[in-house]
Amino acid sequence: MKRLYLSFSLVLMLACGANTPESNTQQVVNNAPDAASEAALPQISDDLVANIMQSIPSPIETSFLIKGIGAPYNVSNLNDHNLVTNYNTNYSQALNLGVYSTDLGFANLYDKNQDVLNYLNAVKKLADNLGIGQYFDYKTIKELASSSGNVEQLLQLTQQNLEKIHNHLNEQKRESLTILILTGGWVEALYLTTLVNQKANNKELRDRIGEQKIALEQILTILDVYKTKPNFATLIADLKELNKIYSKVQIKTTVGKPTQKVVNGEIITEDNTVSTIIIQDADVQAITSMVKSIRNKIIKS
Repeated sequence: MKRLYLSFSLVLMLACGANTPESNTQQVVNNAPDAASEAALPQISDDLVANIMQSIPSPIETSFLIKGIGAPYNVSNLNDHNLVTNYNTNYSQALNLGVYSTDLGFANLYDKNQDVLNYLNAVKKLADNLGIGQYFDYKTIKELASSSGNVEQLLQLTQQNLEKIHNHLNEQKRESLTILILTGGWVEALYLTTLVNQKANNKELRDRIGEQKIALEQILTILDVYKTKPNFATLIADLKELNKIYSKVQIKTTVGKPTQKVVNGEIITEDNTVSTIIIQDADVQAITSMVKSIRNKIIKS
């Protein structure tokens, strides 16, 4: 299986937009506690964060994979958009911004317009509450939605925007929110993959589940920096239990020679490293159960 280096979809639909007075006001309200608590924590290098962002497979690609095997769309598999008002802390808002962003991308791929609108509103609300609503605009959303077939261009743009959000939060000493957003999106994508695999028992899905071992280790590396912050300890403990299950998964990697191609006038380098996933049925079942438990805690927080 080709190893994936295209990263997180945050927000299939994020884009640089105008900074609104409303979002600035909310930002001042929500930023202070995060900034105060994180100022004394060890700094994480931008290179480390960028490396992790690039090594985590994109939920967009996962959604394409799920749709590609013929799995039917079921909105009940996604987090209820009406729960958005329940998330009233930076911790829960950041995690569920990641969750809703994945759900938004999933609904969009199946052309479920009303669901897209519902999840769009939920994502926007949480982004505004977290003071990053300036990276979000409806015009770009519509443009991206209409060109969703161009996956590579979409992934490049969304990765750039996540890096801008990270830089923004970094300047405000609120870096932990970046990893929470990323973790929420990753958990939701893995949850949806395991859910579909329970019915389809598809090799590609099993491989996708198994290769998340790498992403989980990367996520835990950064989360551990914030283990003293409220709520982080429980999340870290749950993910470490998941990591114990993943320790049984084997990934054999064959390094390939990078190749280049031109995309939209730009030279893109593709990594041709190939990984073989060895995962047992019992481990898939254990991962499925554990991810469901973690996801339930996130969406109920």
